[in-house]
Amino acid sequence: MSGVRNGGDLVVETLEALGAKTVFGIPGQHALGLFDAMGRGNLHFVSSRVENNSAFAADGYSRATGEVGVLFLSTGPGALTSLAGLQEAYATGVPMVVIASQIPLEGLGARRKGMLHQLDDQKASAANVTKSQRLIQHASGIPSAIQDAWTEAISSPQGPVWLEVPQNVLLDPIMVPPVEDALAEATDNPPRVELVREAVKWLSTAERPAIIAGGGTRRGHAEKSLLSLAEKLHAPIICTPGGNGAFPWNHELSLQSWIEDQHMTELLEDADVLIVIGSSLGEVTSNYFTFEPRGRIIQIDAEPRVLESNRPGLGIRADAGQALAALDTALDAALAAAGPAGIRADWHGTSSETLVKDTLAKVKARLEAQDLGKELKFMADIREAVPAGMQTFWDMTISAYWGWSCWDAREGQFHSAQGAGGLGFGFPAAIGGAVGLETTGTPGDSARVLAVSGDGSAMYSISELATAKQHNVPVTWLIVDDGGYGILREYMVGAFGKATATELARPDFVKLAESFGVPAVRVAPEGVGEALQAGFAADGPNVVVVETLLQMFAPTHLGD
Repeated sequence: MSGVRNGGDLVVETLEALGAKTVFGIPGQHALGLFDAMGRGNLHFVSSRVENNSAFAADGYSRATGEVGVLFLSTGPGALTSLAGLQEAYATGVPMVVIASQIPLEGLGARRKGMLHQLDDQKASAANVTKSQRLIQHASGIPSAIQDAWTEAISSPQGPVWLEVPQNVLLDPIMVPPVEDALAEATDNPPRVELVREAVKWLSTAERPAIIAGGGTRRGHAEKSLLSLAEKLHAPIICTPGGNGAFPWNHELSLQSWIEDQHMTELLEDADVLIVIGSSLGEVTSNYFTFEPRGRIIQIDAEPRVLESNRPGLGIRADAGQALAALDTALDAALAAAGPAGIRADWHGTSSETLVKDTLAKVKARLEAQDLGKELKFMADIREAVPAGMQTFWDMTISAYWGWSCWDAREGQFHSAQGAGGLGFGFPAAIGGAVGLETTGTPGDSARVLAVSGDGSAMYSISELATAKQHNVPVTWLIVDDGGYGILREYMVGAFGKATATELARPDFVKLAESFGVPAVRVAPEGVGEALQAGFAADGPNVVVVETLLQMFAPTHLGD
């Protein structure tokens, strides 16, 4: 069969024509046509050890590079194992093209032929965690289907798109010529003119405007317009965990990311016009649904199902970047017409800048009144050790929950699993991110990334030490080992007076990492900064383990 092209070649050729450089996944029986074709192409394949981690890796690749993540899956169990990882990408709006193999065409339908890996309707299983699902039944349809999927993935609201190709369609010889070009451009998603006009009308007369910047702000590359708009309005602005980094951390209008704090909740409740960008005002952003705004809300989101899902307001369905640019331009015109007075924010006799400074001081005082010296120093030491431009990937762990509120991303990017909240994101996503930064030509040490996990979440992805070693990925993995599911332990003790089923037998992470050929070191909490710096200076993967019990700051949404 040497020299005979098949459906797998069409998949690889189309992906390459669209600009794909790297693919994540695991080979499988029905997908062998894909992998055989990759041997004739130029795609770089990164083989994970568990499909869920492959999905996280493709997600991390996309977040780190801004490019589409590509995932190859085998049929049945392999495809199903990826779904939790895809839920995170779907919830967070990460563009991915997922290509799953399928049993031969003759086995599809209502019959139960007893084929290996057979599901009644495989793509239906992905319906909750992908933007759309499609079965390709003819090789000639492969290029256009992948091109359409790529277009859908990058169009706001971005997200993963699922395609599946039967085994015989991948393997059978074809008469379709090689793919020479493919084009995918994001669908335009601008705001409606009358909605922008109405929003500007509200903002032009606002005395206490404020802004919540969610993850959609970053996905829409709206940072420049956000800064311009905030400064025109003199509006205090807070970033959600997903929006972390969308606004300069130390700007005089920045409330940073202390979204789970009653002082912040009270300030935002007092706004007479609140702009919410790329956020549903969901559980965390609303300080666990205790947020009771008294003013009017302008909500901007590319996903129409998000608009007014928690609060009534002026809903503007649009890409965040396009919407904020339009709003900023229209506000310029309105202010020019209004004359030199412009907008003078007045928070009951206090300027926005003073209000921001005072509110951050209240947050600091609240934290310092608790016994959190170890936690504050630990997070500060990590921040000091991490280079300003380094990207970081955080699992669902106590360190990450601190990071949601206190991490200054500087010139790097902060990535976490706050979208779906599943365990195991940090390390495989960091592998994907580092591979992406290397693949896209990031020079030298700047391709290195940091992953942060707890001992519980680390066990979800421990097998990926083999992946990191095999590909010599420049990732430093910080494992904070407290002997259990730390946050659940804390929740249960707080609610019931004792914890049940939260304690874990765990391995010696240092010896385990070393058994994979990955250098590892165990240090006390006060040594974390020095250990991380040494890891960042090394080649390939390495692990830093800190055995310590961290506490969360006291929740403010529960009252006294």
